[in-house]
Amino acid sequence: MKFKKFIFILATFSSTIIGVGFFSFPYLASKLGFETMIFYLLIMAAIVLVIHLIFSELVLEAPDYSRFPGFANFYLGKKAKIVSFFTSIFGMIGTLLAYLIVGGEFLKNIFSPIFGGSSVTYILIYFIFAAALIYFGIKAVEKFEFWSLILFFIVLAFIFIKSLLVFDIKNLLLTGQGMGSKIPNLFLAFGPILFSFWGMSIIPEMEERLKNDKQQLKKIILAGILIALLTYFLFIFIVLGISGKYTSSDALSGLKVFLARDVLAIGFLFGVLTTFTSFITIGLTLKKIFQYDLKVPEKISWFIACFSPLMLFFLGFKNFLQVIGFVGGILLAIDGILICLMYQKFKKTKKAKILTFILALIFILAIICEIKYFLIK
Repeated sequence: MKFKKFIFILATFSSTIIGVGFFSFPYLASKLGFETMIFYLLIMAAIVLVIHLIFSELVLEAPDYSRFPGFANFYLGKKAKIVSFFTSIFGMIGTLLAYLIVGGEFLKNIFSPIFGGSSVTYILIYFIFAAALIYFGIKAVEKFEFWSLILFFIVLAFIFIKSLLVFDIKNLLLTGQGMGSKIPNLFLAFGPILFSFWGMSIIPEMEERLKNDKQQLKKIILAGILIALLTYFLFIFIVLGISGKYTSSDALSGLKVFLARDVLAIGFLFGVLTTFTSFITIGLTLKKIFQYDLKVPEKISWFIACFSPLMLFFLGFKNFLQVIGFVGGILLAIDGILICLMYQKFKKTKKAKILTFILALIFILAIICEIKYFLIK
């Protein structure tokens, strides 16, 4: 297998994983405690790695050109396919809502000091441009994922260098006064972290692109999870070291007290571009699910795909952390349980049953805690 091809497929997988969810990590670390958050990330990375490797085995054995609902149908039957359609559709709508909230806020932070305007104004501007591009079917360039990943590390290094005068290692030690005071509350971070490590949707596409080198699939998954883990650690370390107890839920907004406007504007601009391209990609995928899988007319498919997250926003779903917590802690956790059930059906060994039972139990506990959290709220 050519090294260049391996790198580009790895970059696609890594960029799929490293999305909007990691912007919540410095805030979660400020509440849970820096050491607790890092430990949590290591545990979650291991859990997600196992689930991804299990799913890769299922993908390699099933017919090509299927996606998650197709695999659920192949291994578990029609009822599982219906459940997976539900989690896929609502998971994507929730993800689009998260991008809308954060992308609009980043846009506001760039332009409101010059032009003024509320968060709603900038969310609508963000939405109009994204919905228009989805309508006309414009996609990002194929290799954008690779360069966006490189650009991300450059921006992160730039912010760190520019923040050396205000960076304080003590800020990492003065954390953990919030939700981490009780062990059950640790599950409140489960959803956002699972959301931020999840790259299941791209695995079937990677398997198809590898062609005669499908044995490389597991290596790419391992490398991609490790890249994401390192990225999240660096992001938490830098942001928390700068803003400390003033860390905001979207990470970047809390930095404006400490960094020069031009430095922070670069970070916000990158955040807008990252969320915007992801919004278009996921929006197009959701539109195609309605159009091709559910046989909904094209224009109606576009309307549902684009306007569903906007309507949820105006209905009051405006808390970024709660949105990614719901998607990760409930919808992706259900997908995790389905993968465990598929693997039991596929392997039929005692070792597989024990492994999938433990993983499914973790996902079930996370779902219960997430539902309890939403009911209390």
